[in-house]
Amino acid sequence: MLAHTTLICGDAATTLATLPPTSVDLLIADPPYNLGKDYGVTRDRRSRSEYRDFTLKWLHEAVRVLKPNGSIYVFMGVRYIAELYTLLEDECGFLFNSWVTWHYTQGMGRTRGFSPRHEDILYFTCSADYTFNIDAVRVPQKYYRRRNNMAGANPGDVWQFSHVHYCSAERQPHPTQKPEALLARIIAASSQPGDLVLDPFVGSGTSCRVAQILKRRSIGIDINPAYIDLSRERLAAPFSGFDSADPRAERVPRDRPT
Repeated sequence: MLAHTTLICGDAATTLATLPPTSVDLLIADPPYNLGKDYGVTRDRRSRSEYRDFTLKWLHEAVRVLKPNGSIYVFMGVRYIAELYTLLEDECGFLFNSWVTWHYTQGMGRTRGFSPRHEDILYFTCSADYTFNIDAVRVPQKYYRRRNNMAGANPGDVWQFSHVHYCSAERQPHPTQKPEALLARIIAASSQPGDLVLDPFVGSGTSCRVAQILKRRSIGIDINPAYIDLSRERLAAPFSGFDSADPRAERVPRDRPT
């Protein structure tokens, strides 16, 4: 039985304000990075102060809807990542857990300066009592050692997942689609089956699709009705495996005793 998903077309902060308080176990947000991208009904171009106000507005609602043991993950580009950290910690009172670097192998090329090959994900919690399922996200050990946990290693805070390339069959018509396996690690680590996962910028529907496969309930919000329709189509499609994987997932520990 696949978990229930609710998709809502509307502004993130306004829609969040209609949800019950302390009702969400995990919030995953991939908001616009304010880099001028075209999202159909909106264009991501605000002044710095306007972008800060926009961010604070939905973050304050995130504080309200999350449970006391809830967690929040926010994707962000380099231009605003430092300010986002400050807003999460100082303005909203979240507790810092991890600054995750998502490393991908291909991206925009540059000839003057280094080509960007990563995005960042800030992971905060509402309190010191939070869900974290380490056994659900371990990766195989590289070496056999008695002191190693041979159930697998903590994946660390640098994650390697390839982009969903534009030529891929899984690619959706959305400018910032995230790989499913990346979202699967977040959802598996920070929620339990049956928990409620919320994405206030659902875009192509990746988070809700992964939550569905992992048997979590979910709510996806987006201001663009075309993206809500796209998400609904993804939820109805048959599942044949995630569109990406951590390259370490298939490794076999070296020096295993015979």
